[in-house]
Amino acid sequence: MIAKNLSRVYLILVPFVVAILGFALGHSRFTLYIPIWLIHTGLMSWATWYLSKQFIQKQQQRKSHLLIGILFLIAPWLFIAIFAGMGPPPITAEGWVATATEQQVRYSILVFSGVLITVGFTFLSNQLKQAGEEVYSLLGLVAIFLAMPLFLLNMTYWGGFLTESFRIFVASGSAKRPDWYFPLRAQFAWISEIEVGLTYLATAAFGASLKMTRWLKSKACWSYILFSLLGFLLGVLPDFSLMPLTVGSYFVSIPAIPFIIPYLMAVNLLSRSGTIQTAQEI
Repeated sequence: MIAKNLSRVYLILVPFVVAILGFALGHSRFTLYIPIWLIHTGLMSWATWYLSKQFIQKQQQRKSHLLIGILFLIAPWLFIAIFAGMGPPPITAEGWVATATEQQVRYSILVFSGVLITVGFTFLSNQLKQAGEEVYSLLGLVAIFLAMPLFLLNMTYWGGFLTESFRIFVASGSAKRPDWYFPLRAQFAWISEIEVGLTYLATAAFGASLKMTRWLKSKACWSYILFSLLGFLLGVLPDFSLMPLTVGSYFVSIPAIPFIIPYLMAVNLLSRSGTIQTAQEI
């Protein structure tokens, strides 16, 4: 029981510790953060495996499909955790070019994470449908299918297009940007708002679906729903000069942040594996 509780607490803390360290420490030397990240990867893998044992021991097809979905929702944070050492992206073109390889790795991880999240939600939606909840799980799946292509496009813009553009700008030595640069940046700001909003709506829908099936406690589901709806509202708000709203809108739009609630859902499902009844058992 102690090992189970420690595993659960460790997994729950991961996204919050990553965010705090990333913002508090900023960019660190890769020779320092990569070994720490590898240790974390081992600990997180062990904690996930330990909580997965009840699923594995049951050896039921339905539960194995649910476990696959859960693991796909957890897996992105194995890789996103490395951002604790990378820190936020540089705010200048020169800083971006100086860390170009790390920025490309960052956005490649996010692209991969988006794919994993989509697969995880697909498996989860199917299991929720089998358990008798068809409306919210379908709405969530449709929203994530709409969001992820935009998310992948946005991440390739940041990791590929901006990196190469900044290299050209720095090499030219000119502070002036081409005329096309600002309209394109504004276009991707719109794309970002849409995909962020859809991702939060998808997460809220899955929270409602989990509440309907009673796979998770009502309070937990309501917290997922309310925080997701708050993230949606902040993510799609127009640009205000009011500082709290500006900071909130910026925070919820950070690419990895919308993946926190799906991750916490998955950890909660994994922890309650012994109490979940799939369609095969009902």
